[in-house]
Amino acid sequence: MSGLARLHPSALGDLPRAVRRPLFARDSLKCGIVHLGLGAFARAHLLACNDDALDAGAAPDWGVVGVSLRHAAVRDALAPQQGLYTLALRDAQATALRVVGSLQGLQLAPEDPRAVLERIVHPHTRIVSLTVTEQGYCHDPATRRLRLDHPDIVHDLASPDAPRTAIGLIAHGLARRRAGGFAPVTLLSLDNLPANGDTLRGLVIAFAERASSGLARWIERECTFPNSMVDRIVPRATEADRAAVAQALGFEDAAAVVAEPYLAWAVEDRFVAGRPDWGAGGARFVERAEPWERLKLRMLNGAHSTIAYAGVLAGWSTVDAAIAQPALRHFVDALMCEEIAPTLADALPSADLDAYRAELLARFANPALAHRTAQIAMDGSQKLPQRLLGTVRDRLAAEQPVGRLALAVALWLTHLRGADEAGHPFAIDDPLAPALAELHREAAALAGDDARARRFCAFAPVFGDLAGEPRWIGALSGALGLLRERGVGPSLELAA
Repeated sequence: MSGLARLHPSALGDLPRAVRRPLFARDSLKCGIVHLGLGAFARAHLLACNDDALDAGAAPDWGVVGVSLRHAAVRDALAPQQGLYTLALRDAQATALRVVGSLQGLQLAPEDPRAVLERIVHPHTRIVSLTVTEQGYCHDPATRRLRLDHPDIVHDLASPDAPRTAIGLIAHGLARRRAGGFAPVTLLSLDNLPANGDTLRGLVIAFAERASSGLARWIERECTFPNSMVDRIVPRATEADRAAVAQALGFEDAAAVVAEPYLAWAVEDRFVAGRPDWGAGGARFVERAEPWERLKLRMLNGAHSTIAYAGVLAGWSTVDAAIAQPALRHFVDALMCEEIAPTLADALPSADLDAYRAELLARFANPALAHRTAQIAMDGSQKLPQRLLGTVRDRLAAEQPVGRLALAVALWLTHLRGADEAGHPFAIDDPLAPALAELHREAAALAGDDARARRFCAFAPVFGDLAGEPRWIGALSGALGLLRERGVGPSLELAA
């Protein structure tokens, strides 16, 4: 503890002049948004843009109720501050602080799921948004289908008053809205999924069909699910980050968030019950988000995952330290330029992909973020299908080489051994961790890189139809052999 007083609405007038604070009247806000997944990304992206919209004169209908779906830590940090928190935007030159104020309510779903359902049903609610990470959708990433055998989905189908998952909360909340004669709402995914709105729609309707065919038809006919692309690098805040914020703020903030200054958001303008003008915060309302989403998933997220697995294996603990390694920087640059960008040119003919690539490399090199590679390496089974394997499929369909993409995937597969090149063990943080550990054991016991590649690619939840693709298996076999024989650094240098 710092010994300082806690950030609180009563402290806003005492903040240093350089600290930006809300211009709108917080006490007059109605909560038109229920947000599921109150992690750092939502607080650095959606809520910051929402404050910008309210500051710019949006109607006071767009306060936010934030819902934590698993743990109490965020709720407990924010509750004494009545939802206020500091967003610290950092680059190599400076840190800018702002206090974000549109978060009006806090709920913890495991503690009181009925309260969350009631908030979704509330007549003021017009948007239900999500940042629950890829694994929070309880789906098969390779097929984008709901896992009806997922234990939490099984529970939620049987427990309409106490759902655990975002999908269950949404479907049962919408059932109550329909039964009560309330208006439909917009369901807005802000997660890194291909066609995230369409994916969410399919999952919610698949769940609803098990509950009531009439509910499924109502959702399909009345509710909207815009696709969106969100982009801002938000590392996990550390105690040192919170101490630095407290020193600059003059108040303790247990919920401070750190992010880069860059923000992008492309969202389809399909909101059945209205929306704030998030354009005031940098949002771009578009007819189709898919080209922007594909650009970000493949270029930024694909490169980010590659950096993460190389970094974890080689002992480069942060993204800026990893991208400072010439071999990795040259490899990632070549991966984006030679194998990823060609799959994007037709969808975004007006985009300057060379400039975007250079901007990404500069963002990765931001030393002020200290974004840990181990954090990005989490949940690889859920991330790789959209971050790397979609690009692989497009390259194979165009009869183009996939050698660098294969090395990026081989880095993930090698990291499944649970130890870096120096022999230091680490945990595999992934919802499919037990199955992945068994997969790696089985592959490691086989003779030859080709046999190992075939075994890995037979893992359908990740690789899907790539299991029988000889060109892909050949490229992956070569990448696995290169890493085994040369190690991370030399392999990257040879492949660049």
